[in-house]
Amino acid sequence: MATINFLYRSTKEEAPLTIRILHRHKNKDYVFSCKTEYEIKKSYWKLHGTKSRNAELTNKQADVNTDLEKIKKFIIKEFKNSKFDSISNNWLKEKITLQKNPIKEEQQSELITDAIQFVVETAPARDNGKKGIGLSTCRVNAYLRLKELFTDFQGEKKYLVKELNQVIFDKFKGWLLNPKNNYSHSYALKKLTDLKTVCKDARKNGIETSSQLEDIKIKQVKTYQEGMDVIILTPDEIDKIEKTTLLKDAHINARKWLILACFIGQRGGDLIKITKSNFKKTDHKECIELTQQKTGKKVEIPILPKVRNIFENGLPYKVSTQKLNKYFKEIGRIAGIDTPTLGRKQENGRGTEKIRPKYEYISTHTGRRSFASNHYRKLPTPIIMQVTSHAKESTFLEYVQKKDDSHIDAFLDLYKKEAQKETKLKILKNASNQN
Repeated sequence: MATINFLYRSTKEEAPLTIRILHRHKNKDYVFSCKTEYEIKKSYWKLHGTKSRNAELTNKQADVNTDLEKIKKFIIKEFKNSKFDSISNNWLKEKITLQKNPIKEEQQSELITDAIQFVVETAPARDNGKKGIGLSTCRVNAYLRLKELFTDFQGEKKYLVKELNQVIFDKFKGWLLNPKNNYSHSYALKKLTDLKTVCKDARKNGIETSSQLEDIKIKQVKTYQEGMDVIILTPDEIDKIEKTTLLKDAHINARKWLILACFIGQRGGDLIKITKSNFKKTDHKECIELTQQKTGKKVEIPILPKVRNIFENGLPYKVSTQKLNKYFKEIGRIAGIDTPTLGRKQENGRGTEKIRPKYEYISTHTGRRSFASNHYRKLPTPIIMQVTSHAKESTFLEYVQKKDDSHIDAFLDLYKKEAQKETKLKILKNASNQN
């Protein structure tokens, strides 16, 4: 249980009290503190905890205790209702401000952090991208993470929604990309996009926004940075993994998931939900049918030979994507998938780019990208997109890091045909001259 006390920490004769929370969590002691808005005289505070027969002093002590108890009860309630990981000195300062200036039920706070929190709290009733109701846990966590990041970014400054203009967006972007924080360009883009969405939502609820809001530019960045290797398993590497001797049952089971991932082209969350019931057979076709969790689209996936083999010999038992990502890397190491590869990997809570053995990057998503890349140019792109469910060909080409160079072939084919025509004419002309 958290312990709360109040301290006088100022050389001035009158100053606001400091509130301090002492709490032990997982055998570690934590201290959080900040200034309150409750001002008191230094001379009085020295006598606050003493017993006295002075009626004026005892009355004052009773009034002060009543006021401090209100603050204390409010903070304890908020502390109990908050995740411990979110509690900090900034968190405490926000709660002290909220206690002093409570939000009226009919009025949404103008603070940007409160606007983000409002989206989180109303998530179950919000429209989602699948034309349904309720934001997914993933989206809610994304907004919670946005609040944490923006709180760190603003520090002591408490930005109002209306203050978020192009300058502040650019500053936040610079803060995210700063080497100290080292977030990727794609991640920064997502957070900026979410922030703009929050501002627009606040405007719908009557909160004043910046006049620049609609014109704020969030510069699009490539999802896959230039110079970075595309992390896929080639057909030879897949074959190598298949033939590798594995001793652990967990690895043998995970290998089945990895092979399936490479030949059905779905995201990890959809992959691990596949059961026998997804395998459909009619008079005309055999396929795997599923509805993608992210897009809400129903897709039909061809049952390729390696997939059929796994199905006939027993589908793998379900494992979380987190465990699969761990097992995939271990399988890749055992199989010797160790080509030096430039990629990005989380280290100490931050994404770090450097050359590592390829197996260190293998994940459930590697299978999806392998499916797309290994079939590229062997089949028409729209056919592959029917399985991966990419909406645009340009997005698909970026996904496999390929350029749309079909125009080159078109020009070469045209001039090749022209050259063939000229050759035929010369042959006919020579033949007629000889006659």
